[in-house]
Amino acid sequence: MKPTDLSVHVTNFLTHYLAAQRNLSPNTIKAYRDVFTLLLRFCRDVRGIAPERLRLEQIDVSLVEAFLDYLERERKSSPRTRNQRLAALHAFFRYVQAEEPARMHQCQKVLAIPLRKHARPTVNYLSKEELAEILAQPDLQTPEGRRDAVLLSVLYDAGARVQELVDLSVGDVRLDPPAQLRLLGKGRKMRAVPLMGNTVQLLRKHMQENHLDRPEQFDKPLFQNAHHERLTRSGIRYILHKYVVLAQSRRPSLNRTVSPHTLRHTKGMHLLQSGVSLDMIRDFLGHVDAKTTQIYARANLEMKRKALEKISEPPSVQTIPCWQQNKDLLDWLHSL
Repeated sequence: MKPTDLSVHVTNFLTHYLAAQRNLSPNTIKAYRDVFTLLLRFCRDVRGIAPERLRLEQIDVSLVEAFLDYLERERKSSPRTRNQRLAALHAFFRYVQAEEPARMHQCQKVLAIPLRKHARPTVNYLSKEELAEILAQPDLQTPEGRRDAVLLSVLYDAGARVQELVDLSVGDVRLDPPAQLRLLGKGRKMRAVPLMGNTVQLLRKHMQENHLDRPEQFDKPLFQNAHHERLTRSGIRYILHKYVVLAQSRRPSLNRTVSPHTLRHTKGMHLLQSGVSLDMIRDFLGHVDAKTTQIYARANLEMKRKALEKISEPPSVQTIPCWQQNKDLLDWLHSL
């Protein structure tokens, strides 16, 4: 059976354009792939179109809008998730219109489908006391506890995304002044972040204990599991969750969701509260869009507003006289 034009474009989009031209990470490409998996299943199960017979011309505005409605209605997707799926389709149709100019009108009609407005999520971050409580939980008498203490310290100190931490190798660590980590961020962009003195000491001990301070260990994972393999994203989430649960008894305010990304937000907020400019925070965290960094400024203003409300006394409001009882004013009004 001859391949359809849709199958050719989707294959090239995922395997060549995203990977080779845009240099996106494997996890990002998987997210795009999942959108097409959902779309093909929708066409098969709801529209009765077999994936091997689906053509590009059939992916029009009505079908895309029906697919988005299906995600919300049947899969209970949130507006934010719906927007992420639509953004992936937008990226695909921007690619297609460059490959097939004859389909530019069809592509631009799909590109005109707007993202749905939704409430911006509040920044979930920890206070310094909450962070200290979590970092104090690992048992430093065990190798696993010592590893976890270093891992959590680096996760916060570097403001790293969880995948950036997973990808860290020994060769990405510089402990000599100026101490820093080399992180591979979104878009496969490298950035260097400085390390505080306490984190440098923890890393040095960690590398010495695990014999990672030798030249032949340059490509080995910085943080390893019991099988001496890289920790996974879910593995790091599990480690953090374990210590959050332990800390909850001493800090009831920790009875909420705390993810690895919460530590990244915490670093961003602490930098802002220390007087670091938004431009520097953007570069430190590796944000592509400056608008992303603005969430810390908004959260900081909201925090200050609530603090002022707590300490401010209710203003004393003087009794305002009723104008109807003011004879001089009434006489003046009648004279007009």
